[in-house]
Amino acid sequence: MKPARRRWLAGAAAAGAAGLAGGWWWRRQSATDGPPEEAELLHRLRHQAWPVPPGRPALDPAQWLERPLLVNFWATWCPPCVHELPALDAASRQWPRVQVLGLALDSSEAVAGFLAQTPVHYPVGVLGVAGLSMLRPLGNPNGGLPFSLLLSSDEQIIWRKLGAATPDELAQWLPRA
Repeated sequence: MKPARRRWLAGAAAAGAAGLAGGWWWRRQSATDGPPEEAELLHRLRHQAWPVPPGRPALDPAQWLERPLLVNFWATWCPPCVHELPALDAASRQWPRVQVLGLALDSSEAVAGFLAQTPVHYPVGVLGVAGLSMLRPLGNPNGGLPFSLLLSSDEQIIWRKLGAATPDELAQWLPRA
């Protein structure tokens, strides 16, 4: 077996194990607390310091508390997500008043490796596969990726986008935020 294929298989196995562990934790939490409501999740998106991939700086939600927040759920194995990243990166620099936050539904190692090859200039957190369960209460019932939410500074949803956001869509919504 070729070394690249072996590394890919090992990464896929690690992502699967992380997803199972995260799913177990999320189901355990949900069983005791009930499913999180949209308002609770929006508050968490704005205030929680999500885990980060190795080599990335820790997330500091204080940086975006008073700013509009564009949260993008994505994964390294999702071609539309990968295609969208350059537009999000450009938007993060063109409209610095709006904080872009990427939340990867993937393993930390996969995200770190991907970002080493395709860097972005905005913060990236890692939810793992268990993060898919957050999407339904946020208006994405099938868990499709990529999925983005533009939040006002008072945690109201300004814009939801299922599928890759285009530069034109970002130019339409980000200056309004």
